[in-house]
Amino acid sequence: QVRLVESGGGEVQSGGSLRLSCAVSGINFKLHALGWYRQAPGNQRELVASITSSHDTNYTDSVRGRFAISRDNVWNRLYLQMNVLKPEDTAVYYCSTSRQGRTFWGQGTQVTVSS
Repeated sequence: QVRLVESGGGEVQSGGSLRLSCAVSGINFKLHALGWYRQAPGNQRELVASITSSHDTNYTDSVRGRFAISRDNVWNRLYLQMNVLKPEDTAVYYCSTSRQGRTFWGQGTQVTVSS
C-alpha cells in the first residue's frame, strides 16, 4: 500500500522559512519521481516542484530561487525547503507520486505566511 505522510507545515511571518518533509512507503522509492503540490482556498491544486529518480528538479516560476526540493533515497523521504516565504505561498502542501498509472497523495500540511 502506497502511503505518503507530510509534516513540517506551520505559520511563519513573511520572509521566513519552513522545511516540509514527506515520508513515503509502499513503493521502490529510488525509482520514482516525486512532487510537491499546493492548493490555496478557491484555487486549483498546482505543482510547486518536482524531482526525478535521477535528482533532476523543476520548479514553478513563482517559487524558483526560493524553494528547493530534495530527496533522501536511504530514508525514503522527500523534502521542500521554503525560504523567503510570501503571503501568496499560503496553502495546503501535498506530496505526490505515481505507480502503475495511479497517482497517490498525502493528507497535506498547512502552510500559512502572515504579512
